[in-house]
Amino acid sequence: MQKKDPAELTIQAFADHHVITPPNRLRNVVRLIDEKNLDDPIALAEKALAGLSDEFSKWMAIECDRLVAAHAAILKNGFTPATRDELFRAAHDIKGDAATFEYPAAAAGAESLCRIIEHSPALDRVPAELIAYHINAIQAIVREHASPGTKAMAKEINRKLRLVADEYLATVNQDRPEHLEAILAPSIAPTE
Repeated sequence: MQKKDPAELTIQAFADHHVITPPNRLRNVVRLIDEKNLDDPIALAEKALAGLSDEFSKWMAIECDRLVAAHAAILKNGFTPATRDELFRAAHDIKGDAATFEYPAAAAGAESLCRIIEHSPALDRVPAELIAYHINAIQAIVREHASPGTKAMAKEINRKLRLVADEYLATVNQDRPEHLEAILAPSIAPTE
């Protein structure tokens, strides 16, 4: 019996159906390696992160400075598309980087600030204190993250920030049901 070329399409006909087997061209690109030289990409990434961990506090401070600068620009120039976008990006970057940089509690406050920016119908009407509270809380959590009792304090601060933000957003979005649904949907729970 002759072996079929794996590059051929085969069709098997049965009484009530057909089985079509396409060619397997992946065999041509697969590279076999010695089992002794297996690289675990996760282990390599964790090793690389461990080597960079001394830089995490500096990088998180830079992210917080960027958030403060974005807020200062808003206080000086008001909400413009550029200042809004920079505040959102700065908060969003903290939300995304916080866990990697070993500041997981900062993510919840940043996420709450992002929600305010995304779901407020008019950012210039958002109470200035609400934004300032978020920024100050994020800075405090980052600054004090290694202090004893910080996890419990950060969790409580994040819980209260989220509660106040959700209450504000629910109030200002009464006539916008599509936003109200997104606001009431669960997202990042306050951590640590």
